Amino acid sequence: MNHSFCKSLFFLALVFTLVACSDKEVGDVSLGVFTTKDIKIDALQDPIVTGVTCHISSIEANLDLSDPSDSSIACRQVGEISSAMLAEIDQSASGEVVFKKSKSIFFKNMKVRRIYDKKHQTLIYVSYSTKETSGSYKHSLSTVPLWGTAAYTSQSE
Repeated sequence: MNHSFCKSLFFLALVFTLVACSDKEVGDVSLGVFTTKDIKIDALQDPIVTGVTCHISSIEANLDLSDPSDSSIACRQVGEISSAMLAEIDQSASGEVVFKKSKSIFFKNMKVRRIYDKKHQTLIYVSYSTKETSGSYKHSLSTVPLWGTAAYTSQSE
């Protein structure tokens, strides 16, 4: 085998290894030998409501200019959620972006937005693509009820 070809393969493998590394990445599922696409799973701790962690899965294509827009999200209470934390968050109907990840060199992003449903005392996390794909904006939703937390208030209060 050609020595320069072997060096090229080694360099390419090194680049793929470095690209795949992320301090938030907790899982990497290969979609097969004949594809450069993988399912990446990231863990995101809410920066204000630190008792919530969301796991977000999305497809990354190592050699493409744009990743697919599909994603999935699951959020769970993993620690304390206090009234003080809720007092710090944006409580408007549109909530606030708590995570953003580039999915393309063409301005496509995947975002996670936190919305507080005060009536039902639930935090809603929506993962969505900022670019229309096949006539649709891809999105996924997860909720974290405040029942049983220090932030929960009785309806009679």
